[in-house]
Amino acid sequence: MFCTNCGRKLDPEDVFCPGCGKKVEKESKEAQIPSGVIPKKRRSSKAWVWAILSLVVICGLALGGYFLWAKGSEGGSLYPVVVNGQWGYIDKTGKFVINPQFNWVWPFSEGLARVNVGDLRVGDKCGYIDKTGKFVINPQFDWVWDFSEGLARVKVGDKWGYIDKTGKIVINPQFDDAWDFSEGLAWVKVGDKYGYIDKAGKFAINPQFDWAGDFSEGLARVEVGGKWGFIDKTGKFVINPQFDGAWDFSEGLAPVEVGGKWGFIDKTGKFVINPQFDEAWYFHEGLARVQVGGKWGYIDKTGKIVINPQFDGAGDFSEGLAPVKVGEKYGYIDKTGKIVIEPQFDDAYNFSEGLARVGVREGEKYGYIDKTGRYVWEPTN
Repeated sequence: MFCTNCGRKLDPEDVFCPGCGKKVEKESKEAQIPSGVIPKKRRSSKAWVWAILSLVVICGLALGGYFLWAKGSEGGSLYPVVVNGQWGYIDKTGKFVINPQFNWVWPFSEGLARVNVGDLRVGDKCGYIDKTGKFVINPQFDWVWDFSEGLARVKVGDKWGYIDKTGKIVINPQFDDAWDFSEGLAWVKVGDKYGYIDKAGKFAINPQFDWAGDFSEGLARVEVGGKWGFIDKTGKFVINPQFDGAWDFSEGLAPVEVGGKWGFIDKTGKFVINPQFDEAWYFHEGLARVQVGGKWGYIDKTGKIVINPQFDGAGDFSEGLAPVKVGEKYGYIDKTGKIVIEPQFDDAYNFSEGLARVGVREGEKYGYIDKTGRYVWEPTN
């Protein structure tokens, strides 16, 4: 069994994923790692596979993408660490700012961080703390997510709703699934269809799609009848459903799949980079990672390969560096493709404000390094 958020293999007794902290969904069978770690196999246009993959990417593409641990930290961020099974936060120097005391924690978003407390065996709850470690919203929810555009989605029973930063429920739990607000709208699931709500909880686009993604750069990808297209905020198709797969727009381009190959389109739906890659991901800092013949490299926006496919796995560029996999270990390269931190880690995430989270499989330990590869926080668990 694997985590649907980060792809880590799970033990049967795991309540939370030891890699990313997401509550384990026992029925999950397959996942795409949303980070610098890319499985060698990610191929299928079947709806159920795309559902899993889309959910993962929405969380933030690639460990470098954004996620949980790897998403770009807000200014003055604190970094989650675990000591003897309890989580707290350190600053960039490795000094504790919030002592270990929580079952699980996540990075700060819009000034607050979600944490989990209580006895995992009899019932744990989630709430939010500020950067002093004080509870701003007491633990009371079955599951919560980060704040985005002033609201956070929470799960009560088996339904999802939204709260504001005081903890007040502003959109009642009523949806079968829901995601964060992006550009003023959030996708929600009602029955087996997806639509979009505004911050008042009113449907801006009625549930009608087989799957839906976040709005990004004014457009959102949606699936209808096994094909993907892009809509605007009125729900009108700007790019008709025609692709076997699609990811969001980033830096003006979106990766799409046609006949088993990936290329990139602009916002008119015109191919800027013809389908030719086995895999392709978003552009970040002007480069996108692509897979050719089982190896990963990077292209620019003209489609020119600027770093030859040579890696067994690759993540997005962030702060000038990207995690890559060589054999069974991860290190970091710069934009010339030069290895600046030798492959030595079992997991590697994107840099954020000068630090990157890295993992050591033995003992499932995680720490933080700076851009020289020096540990600011030695791996712990």
